[in-house]
Amino acid sequence: MVKRLVVFAILISSLLGIVAPVLAQTQTSGRDTAPVVLDGLEIFEVSASGGFAAEERADRTNEILQNAREDASRTVEIATLNGSTTLRLDDVHLVTVTESDIMPGISIAEQAQIWKQAIETALERAKLERTSEYVRRSLQTVFRVLAVLIVVQLILWVLQRELLRRQRRTPVPPAQRKRQQVFQLLLNGVRSLLWLGFAYWSIGLFPISRSVRYHVVSTFTEPIVPFGDRYCSILDLLLLLGAIVVLWVVVGWFANWFKSQILQIADDRNVRDALGVLVRAGVTFIGILAILQSWGIDIASLAVVASAVGVGVGFGLQNIANNFISGIIIAFNRPIQVGDFVRVGDLVGTVERIGSRSTEIVTLDRVSIIVPNSRFLEQEIINWTHGNPITRLQVPVGVAYGSDVRLVRKALLEAARSHPELLRYPAPQVWFQAFGDSSLNFDLFVWIREPQKQFKYRNELNYRIYGSLEKYDIEIPFPQRDLHLKSPKLDRAVSAWMRQTGVSEFEVEETTMPMPQMSIEPVTAASDFDFEDDRCDLECLDLDELVKQMRGSEGVAIATRRFGLRTYPKTFVGTEAVAWLMQTQKSSMKGAIQLGQLLIDRGIIHHVHDEHDFKNERLFYRFYQDE
Repeated sequence: MVKRLVVFAILISSLLGIVAPVLAQTQTSGRDTAPVVLDGLEIFEVSASGGFAAEERADRTNEILQNAREDASRTVEIATLNGSTTLRLDDVHLVTVTESDIMPGISIAEQAQIWKQAIETALERAKLERTSEYVRRSLQTVFRVLAVLIVVQLILWVLQRELLRRQRRTPVPPAQRKRQQVFQLLLNGVRSLLWLGFAYWSIGLFPISRSVRYHVVSTFTEPIVPFGDRYCSILDLLLLLGAIVVLWVVVGWFANWFKSQILQIADDRNVRDALGVLVRAGVTFIGILAILQSWGIDIASLAVVASAVGVGVGFGLQNIANNFISGIIIAFNRPIQVGDFVRVGDLVGTVERIGSRSTEIVTLDRVSIIVPNSRFLEQEIINWTHGNPITRLQVPVGVAYGSDVRLVRKALLEAARSHPELLRYPAPQVWFQAFGDSSLNFDLFVWIREPQKQFKYRNELNYRIYGSLEKYDIEIPFPQRDLHLKSPKLDRAVSAWMRQTGVSEFEVEETTMPMPQMSIEPVTAASDFDFEDDRCDLECLDLDELVKQMRGSEGVAIATRRFGLRTYPKTFVGTEAVAWLMQTQKSSMKGAIQLGQLLIDRGIIHHVHDEHDFKNERLFYRFYQDE
């Protein structure tokens, strides 16, 4: 990994070393000063003066110093020429000190003395660093530090290996796994920074390598990119990018904290997610503006970029923007929620996740499908669990002509009531729908609480219906067609056969086509049917058994309750009773309220003040036998 980073850095540095000087030549106004450098160390900076640019003055001075760096015996003198203070190196003009070069609060003579001392120190250092004794001591220091660094790297490598081994051996929760991944990333970053720091430090010990390092670093620090009234270097852009990345991480942490602590007042998870996304986007936008302003970049100079982005959103990114806005609308309007069982076009499945741009639906085949959010607003959506999950399931059944319709109805109701997971309230129903070409068509309607299991229930009901119809000897027909053939040749062949055999046409008609014996069956009217079965689920309910279950150990919670300043002994709450009836009696909410009202009508329970019917509210009810 480290080798790849080093190779990548060398390639980038080489490329930038070629491109940056060219850009710098076309953007010379980006620098007001230029450094005087010897062996990769800056001595001082000179400014533009007269008709000479700062780079021209610095390049001439650098060239003279490079030729004199191996001879420390050369002397630097301060001289006056034509009224100007200059620095000379063994009678060679080195640099002229001008008004633009001096620092505030000092004179030209004082500035010349400072530069003279700096040049002499740099020349002495250049002479010292080229001695064999210095090279030997520097190499010894490099090897010692390298040995320590290798030991530290081995310790970090062993620690990282141990963490990976524990992670593979022991499964951990996703949150802890994420922390471990962040810690491993930090370890890799520390190891890489140690190698890069060692390389940077060791290169700076020797004059030749330090000169190469200075050339590479200056490539990144050379102002080449204009932003408003200033020029930015590649290093400035990298630091700006790093600041934006840090901002993104901090804003993400803040958004998660804001969503988990502040937005807990919102009960809906989708609303919290949408508000979290809006808060994150808003804080990120404000943070980027603040960073750019602190960097000295004029925001007005980015107006052209903002306009281009706006055009891109209007054309190339319109679908992404559409899906993002649709995600916000879904979060607040809530046509779908996580856990809903829906149909979108040909897709049927459960909503697993609602994101800012797309929604994940898991089909009945356990296949995850990513659906753009805009589809939920642009076409019809069937949401079986929106609001009330109670759903009616229709099962068509056809029986043969001549079947006893009363017996058919009885068989279908028995099949429905024998299924343990279907709701008993509302009760199943059988409707005689049509006289088909080959069958009498019925529809069995049942009610279910879990729409995602409708295909499973339909399959089980078909098995039960088939067994119930077979039990009562009711035939399930198949399509029948009568074929009538008429041909003159066939008629002549039959007539010739009849003449040869002596059979008359009347005899054939008598023997092959006997007249059917017609019997008149009494017509069955709708009033002859007994529809008591439709009401029998409530009226014929075993109330004694129901009361026994309600008052049992697993029944409704009967206790002494307090409201205001009064206490009500041996009472139960209406909402708890409705929930218990829905769970135990396989009933919908409406059916459970009807069951409770039936108990009131039969004189089994009553409201503690006899002021209310049975309601799904926090009202107190009591059994009469507990009075």
